[in-house]
Amino acid sequence: MSTQYNLTMEIKRIGSQPSGKGSADWFTGTVRIDPLFQAPDPARVAGAAVTFEAGARTAWHTHPLGQTLIVTAGCGWAQREGGRVEEIHPGDVVWFAPGEKHWHGATPTNAMTHIAVQEQLDGTFVRWMEHVSDQQYQR
Repeated sequence: MSTQYNLTMEIKRIGSQPSGKGSADWFTGTVRIDPLFQAPDPARVAGAAVTFEAGARTAWHTHPLGQTLIVTAGCGWAQREGGRVEEIHPGDVVWFAPGEKHWHGATPTNAMTHIAVQEQLDGTFVRWMEHVSDQQYQR
């Protein structure tokens, strides 16, 4: 039995999807999220450009199928649970394994933008946890 897919190319034009503000439930500081894509079923990948103002960061979280970050501007930090805070720059690509607890964001003095790519599993892209404390955020 073969599966039928819609074979129509789709182009998302710049500015056709509104920017959103990162929720205070999941982020500390000022964060802007620009959706880029969410592939239709049966694909399960989605991506967004996320801009963190200086001092802004995610809460601790995991992704059921992992996450790739592609840093496009500025200077940021990323940390996996139990690891050290790593500085990330434009052109760097960061991979977090499925279920790996982590956070990422800007440094205290510089903004940072990355493209975040992740896949959903059973309708879930991310599992949010507690906020990164100011003490944890210090490098």
